[in-house]
Amino acid sequence: MHFLDEDIYEAVKNYLPRVSEYVNSHGGDIKLLGTKDGVVYIELAGACGGCSMSLMTTKMVVQKKLRELIHPELVVTNVDGTSENRMPEDAYTGKIEQDDEEHEEKQEKHGMLDNIKHIVGL
Repeated sequence: MHFLDEDIYEAVKNYLPRVSEYVNSHGGDIKLLGTKDGVVYIELAGACGGCSMSLMTTKMVVQKKLRELIHPELVVTNVDGTSENRMPEDAYTGKIEQDDEEHEEKQEKHGMLDNIKHIVGL
């Protein structure tokens, strides 16, 4: 599979409400945590968090549907606190974009304030 982690993340984020219908109907929720090398890391929450059927839900519902919608080789892992189901530290989480936007916004505001101070003579 030759997609960027960012592209997979955005695609999953886009389709997650559709995929979540089954999980929501059982009192649960799905949180998108990140992506890395074609693996999507999620967390089942609510009634589905810690449920004995969470592995089946992850593979037979979430992974199956995302494979249909995005790519047939996509792998979905439920990050459930066990050592074998951890998300890598370098997984794409979408936070980089958000941090960059906040940084740019702060710089822009700082620049405007400097301009005002300069005009006023402070």
